Amino acid sequence: MTRIVIIGGGPGGYEAALVAAQLGAEVTVVDRDGLGGSAVLTDCVPSKTLIATAEVMTTFDSSYEELGITVAPDGAAREGGEKVVGVDLGKVNRRVKRLAIAQSHDITQSVTRAGVTVLRGRGRLGAGGQAVDGSREVLVDGPDGSVQSLRADAVLIATGAHPREVPDAKPDGERILTWTQVYDLEELPRELIVVGSGVTGAEFAGAYQALGSKVTLVSSRDRVLPGEDPDAAEVLEDVFRRRGMNVMSRSRAESAKRIGDRVEVTLSDGKVIEGTHCLMAVGSIPNTSEMGLEEAGVKLNDWGQIQVDRVSRTSAPGVYAAGDCTGVFMLASVAAMQGRIAMYHALGDAVQPLNLKTVASNVFTDPEIATVGYTAADVQCGKMDAVVVKLPLRGNPRAKMQGIRDGFVKLFCRPGTGIVVGGVVVAPRASELIHPISLAVDANLTVEQVASAFTVYPSVSGSTAEAARQLHIRKRADGES
Repeated sequence: MTRIVIIGGGPGGYEAALVAAQLGAEVTVVDRDGLGGSAVLTDCVPSKTLIATAEVMTTFDSSYEELGITVAPDGAAREGGEKVVGVDLGKVNRRVKRLAIAQSHDITQSVTRAGVTVLRGRGRLGAGGQAVDGSREVLVDGPDGSVQSLRADAVLIATGAHPREVPDAKPDGERILTWTQVYDLEELPRELIVVGSGVTGAEFAGAYQALGSKVTLVSSRDRVLPGEDPDAAEVLEDVFRRRGMNVMSRSRAESAKRIGDRVEVTLSDGKVIEGTHCLMAVGSIPNTSEMGLEEAGVKLNDWGQIQVDRVSRTSAPGVYAAGDCTGVFMLASVAAMQGRIAMYHALGDAVQPLNLKTVASNVFTDPEIATVGYTAADVQCGKMDAVVVKLPLRGNPRAKMQGIRDGFVKLFCRPGTGIVVGGVVVAPRASELIHPISLAVDANLTVEQVASAFTVYPSVSGSTAEAARQLHIRKRADGES
C-alpha cells in the first residue's frame, strides 16, 4: 500500500487526502490549526459569511430607493433617508466563527470516515532526503513538544499562507488588524481605514461600508483591483465612491500607529489620515519557512513560494505541493484541484494537468466581479486574438425589475471559429452567473452554441446569450467583409 503524508489540512490537503484514500493509499494528514485551513477558519468561509450580512444591508438600502420598500420601527415613517436597519457586529462575528468551526468539523468527519489518519502538529521534511526504498521522512512536531517520524512514498505540501505584515504597522488585534483578526471585534468600526485595494481589501472595504462604517480605502495603484478587468474595476470604484467611500488612489501607506482609541496612518507623501481602526490587506506570505524544503531539494522562488509544474510536482522526487504556498492561483478551488491532481499523478491514475485558463474566479464585492478564461489584458498584449462584446445590465429587463443599475456581461471569442475563450460578469451574484460562460470556455463552445441555448425570460443570464448573439453577428459581418 502506498503511503501518503499530507502536510496541511486546507482545501489542497483535505481534498487530496480524500482522493488518495479513494485510490487505496494509506493517508496521513498533518495539520496544526484544524482541517479546512485558513480557507475555512480565517479566510473564505468567515469573510463570505460577513459579506452575506453586508449584502442584506445593501439590499435594504437599495430597496428603499429603487423598489419602494420601507422598514421602520413601530410603523413609523422613514424620514431624511436615515438608516433604520442596523447590525450587531458581535453577533455577526460569533455566527461567523460558529459556521467556520462547524465546517471544519464536517470536513474532519468526512476525511476520517474515508480512513485518513489526522495528526495534530506541525509537519516538516526530514533532513535525510530519500531513503533507499525511495520513501521520505516527515517529522511531526506535536503540540506537547514530542517529535514523531513518518515514512512516506509521496509527500504533499499544502501549508497555505499568512497575512503579510508591514514593519511599521504591526497588528495589535484591536485597532490595527489583519483579515484574520477582524472576527474578534464586538463593535462595528466607526471609521475604518483599509490599506490595500486588491481582492481582500476591496471585499472588506465594501462589506464594512455596507454594514455602516465610514471607510477610507488606501490604494497604491491607479485604481482598485489592479489585477482585475479594467472595466469591472471602474464600475466597482464608481459604486464605492457613490456610496460614500473615500477611495485614495496612488497613495502608499508607510506606517500605522495606535494613539489611544485612534489610529494614524502615514502615507508616503507625508499625509496622515485618521480612523478608529485600520485593516492591513497588503498580501500574504507562504508558510514554507523552517520546513526543511530546500534541504530536501525543493526549489522556492524569491517570494518563498514552492515551484511546481502542472501536475503539482516540485523539484524534489516524490514531493508535491498545492495551494497558496505555491502562489499559482490563490483560490481554494485551485488549491483543491492541485491537490487532487497531485494524488492522481503520485498514485498512477489518469491525470489532466492544471489548466489555469479554465479557472473561474470571483470577487465578493457588491456588485460581484466574476471572470473566467482569457482577459482584456491578454487581448491587449496580443497573447490572445479575440473579439469582444460588452453588454451593460441596465438594458436587461430582469435587472431593471430588481433595481440593478451597475454591471455588465463581457464575452471574448476567437475571430475565426467563434469559440468562447473568456468572459467577465459584473452583477449581484456574478459568482452564479459565470457558470455557463465557464462551461463554454472549458468545452470550447462557440458563440453560436451559447446563443442557441434557451434562457429564461426575464433573467439576468439572458444577457450572456445576447452577448453571444452579438458576437455571432459581428463574426459574420467580419467574415463577409
